[in-house]
Amino acid sequence: MDLGISGRTALLTASSRGLGKACAVALAAEGVNVTINGLSEENLARTTEEISALGVSVTPIVADINTETGREDLLIACPAPDILVNNNWGPPPGDWQSFQHADWSSAVESNMLAPIMLIRSVVGPMCERGFGRIVNITSQMVKSPFSVMGLSAGARAGLTAASKALSRDVAQYNVTINNLLPERIDTERSRYMARQRAESSGMTYEEARTEIVESIAAKRMGRPEELGAACAFLCSAHSGYISGQNLQIDGGSYRGAF
Repeated sequence: MDLGISGRTALLTASSRGLGKACAVALAAEGVNVTINGLSEENLARTTEEISALGVSVTPIVADINTETGREDLLIACPAPDILVNNNWGPPPGDWQSFQHADWSSAVESNMLAPIMLIRSVVGPMCERGFGRIVNITSQMVKSPFSVMGLSAGARAGLTAASKALSRDVAQYNVTINNLLPERIDTERSRYMARQRAESSGMTYEEARTEIVESIAAKRMGRPEELGAACAFLCSAHSGYISGQNLQIDGGSYRGAF
């Protein structure tokens, strides 16, 4: 299927590796010119080379999106994106009682306020141009939270609610806002979580990973490119009637009906 977005421009945060990179690659494969972001020049250079081979323009930006300066640098490099994909490293797990005020402030800044500020900067011009696609990569914890992941669930639930409210206002301008809710995708984040599980339970890393895989209905980890493909469709010309939604990419593991 031709997604109808060749020649469009996308800004993707935290996209030098992992899920953000998977989304950038999927969009580039559809002919979208991308601005990618990360904190490591080495990772950005490697990803830039890989995406450039797809024949699109790639602009790598080293910037911390948790800061106003970092977000300004991204918008200077890509001032009028047709597509915005918000992504960021999630807060660490922990005991609810151990989370301090600073931990909550950091989580809200990185996983709620940073993406909201970027949405605020680009959504008006998108409405004026009559096309815009915004995708937030959040977490299954938004719909099925655990206390150990309270920082992530709390901050990202705030982003989800704010995005849903705004999506109703901008849908008439062919601007959509949707969320991808990954769980157990085989990235460094999942490997980090397996290491944390192993350390807290006395397991080996391999045992912890096996336990995680067995908890997934599909009995396997998800592939980053599977999430990337879902993101590309939500950014397509064919998805204009889909907005304000939370798409779970979790191997069928969510137990709820809604």
